[in-house]
Amino acid sequence: MRIASLRAAAALSLAFVAFAAALAAPGKAAAQADGPVGPDQVVYHFSAGLEQASDGLRNIRNHLEVNPKAKIVVVAHARGVDFLMKGQKDASGNRYQDIVESLKNEGGVSFQICEITLRNRKLKHEQFIEEAGYVPSGVAEITRLQFREHYAYLKP
Repeated sequence: MRIASLRAAAALSLAFVAFAAALAAPGKAAAQADGPVGPDQVVYHFSAGLEQASDGLRNIRNHLEVNPKAKIVVVAHARGVDFLMKGQKDASGNRYQDIVESLKNEGGVSFQICEITLRNRKLKHEQFIEEAGYVPSGVAEITRLQFREHYAYLKP
């Protein structure tokens, strides 16, 4: 019985030392935190209409100004898809399509529309700008990007 206790204590001590060493060692995360420019991956979640879209698109422009290497995906569902509809304009009269096209071409930003939203709102692909892509479920795509692809999550 005493030998089993000693073995358990030794195993626990070894695990603690390994854990402490892992915490003390500089890793990939520490190296990336040194500056604002790097291959960050970020998903922006749009679900609340045109005002949120305007705020979010401004956030993305600011994000790319500081970190042009960031990989950004916008996932839109519910009222968040409205800015991607043909002919939509912001409060200043600027076409959202022009802003989206610029962010896609210059910053590599991807824009994804939820197919469930289209079905529930009886909308068709033809109503949306060609710069947008489609995913089966917006919330499922956000979850996939966060947990499987390790994207940071932002909701303007």
